[in-house]
Amino acid sequence: MAGPKEQSLPPDVVGREDATEVLRAFVVDGGLSIAFMRAFEDPEMWGMLLVDIARHAARAYGRESEFTEDEALQRIVDMFEAEIARPTDMGATTPRSQQGH
Repeated sequence: MAGPKEQSLPPDVVGREDATEVLRAFVVDGGLSIAFMRAFEDPEMWGMLLVDIARHAARAYGRESEFTEDEALQRIVDMFEAEIARPTDMGATTPRSQQGH
């Protein structure tokens, strides 16, 4: 049985026993499905993680699309702010203990 299309490990984590995966994100039926662990003592670290992801995505769009990196980053930030202000889907967060894992 075929599974989901998964990303390769980043080269700098291969073979590292001290590396911890904190986030998996999949697009399923046009929506987002994620698995994560809290991982950080301070929630503001998630802000830094989200910004780092946004910058990487903007660079990819700058290389692979008609958008410049700056345009892509601005569109990402604009949507982030709009979604924070007016969520289109609040989703649900189910603890692993309630998922049978």
